Formats: sequence, structure tokens, C-alpha cells
Amino acid sequence: MLRALYSAAAGMESQQLNLDVISNNLANVNTTGFKRSKAEFQELLYQTTRAPGADQGSGNTLPTGIQVGQGSKAVATARVFTNGDLTQTGEQLDVAVQGDGFFEVQMPDGTLAYTRDGAFKTSSDGRIVTSDGLPLQAGFQPVPSGTTNVTIGSTGNVTYSGANGNTNFQVQIVRFANPAGLESMGGNLFHAGGTFDHGGVCRGEFCRDDLPHLDTDISRGEVRISPHDRGFRWNSVHSSRQRSECSNRRVVGG
Repeated sequence: MLRALYSAAAGMESQQLNLDVISNNLANVNTTGFKRSKAEFQELLYQTTRAPGADQGSGNTLPTGIQVGQGSKAVATARVFTNGDLTQTGEQLDVAVQGDGFFEVQMPDGTLAYTRDGAFKTSSDGRIVTSDGLPLQAGFQPVPSGTTNVTIGSTGNVTYSGANGNTNFQVQIVRFANPAGLESMGGNLFHAGGTFDHGGVCRGEFCRDDLPHLDTDISRGEVRISPHDRGFRWNSVHSSRQRSECSNRRVVGG
């Protein structure tokens, strides 16, 4: 009886986490550069009451045994870095990374963070910054005064055009061997950690005047959330029934 209660409680925790992850994916359906997460689970230890292959005497052995599981546990919430749809904005500094890779930004404390959000702006001193004012690294140069046009090529070659002529330079991105292991910081930023190796700064493929959107499919999220909600409710009802039966037995038994 108690084992059933523990298994149901563990199942409720697992289903609740799954609901939380899917709900967060749906809440960020319009967040620029957002990458959905997926919850991953493992079964808990099994209790063996009858071992397969046990000797039954006279040379006979059990063909199968009895093992009872004790629920499930969450082991990871991994980001899924697939490409979403692109939304054309017409803004010169809106850039989307095609394929793998991240823009590198500098945090106020001097550390580096990484983002897929390419909705860039210019600061008062001409630097290319994120919507939160974090300056871009990996080759991004300040926009000179008097610049009238910014061209960002598909391979990261950038040209500033103005009355004083053209300024040309190359920007790059950062790729990671295990992007799913990056730590989310909020604000569309990821942190690599002190011991997290990346594949190096390299050239990437860009789409100018576009922003990445809709990596999360609303209809798919709603379809996925329904069975998990039913699973959560089933575990909850099962746990309540088990508690009720346990209480009744105690009352009857004195």
C-alpha cells in the first residue's frame, strides 16, 4: 500500500515538472530566439520479490521474476536547438543565425554570455548592443557617426556606409559541442560556465532583416500538455484513493 502511494507521488512530481516545462515553452512562443526545453525522466529503483532464474529444486528455475517499480524521477531539462521560423522585420540590425551558433555578448561584470536573439540596437556611443544594452563581441565594431546604411552579409561580412566612405569588417559566432548543456540565465541569454568548453569563434551563416521566432509550435504544445495533465490527475486520484483505503483499514483494524 505504501509503495503505491510513493509511486503515485513520484509520478505526480514527474508530471508536474513536465507540465511546467511545456507551459514555459508555450509562454515564450513569441520570444525572439527562444529554444524550447524538454523534460527527460528515468524510472526509479525496482523492488525484487522473486528473482528470475532462482533455483526451485530438482533442477528447475524460475523463467521470470517479480519486480515492482517505484515511480519515476526527472533527470534533465534539455534545450532543443532546432531552427525555428524566421520573421522578416526590415530592420538593418536584426540578424538571425542560420544553423548552430550564438552571438557573444559582454555582461556588466565583464563575463561573457551567449544569445540567439539577434534584435540588435545601437547605443549612444555607436556600439552594437542587445535590447538590454549588452555590447556584442566577436568582431562587432561601433557604428561610425554619419553612417546611413548597414549591410550584413550571409557570411558575417559587415559594411557601414556613409558620407565618410565605407567601413568593412567580419563578425563571427560561437559554437558549442554540447549546446543543450548551456545554462539559461533569463533575458534570452545562456551561460557556459567556467569549465564548459566551446568549439571556438567561427564564421557563421546569417539572415539579415530577419529574427528567429516560433521554435515552439502552439498546437503541438497543447497536444502534448493534455496527456501529461491527465497523467498528473490520474496519479493524484490514485494517491488519494490509496490514502483513503489505508485510513479505512486502520479504522477497521482498530
